Amino acid sequence: MDTVRVTKKYQVVIPGRLREDAKIKPGDKMLAISKHGILQYIPVRSLENTKGMIKGLDTKGIRDEHDRL
Repeated sequence: MDTVRVTKKYQVVIPGRLREDAKIKPGDKMLAISKHGILQYIPVRSLENTKGMIKGLDTKGIRDEHDRL
């Protein structure tokens, strides 16, 4: 677990290991979410870049048949 410090300008540096794991590059956009006091930053990716992100994911049963058009 990594700890970061908030600067006077309310900025934080994402530790290198986490940047590498998430494949975050300079200039990337991040979605910021606050839920129950917990901050989450999610890299915004194009649909093309998300293909194959979760290999082996079984999508059966995610939606009921009656939800489909």
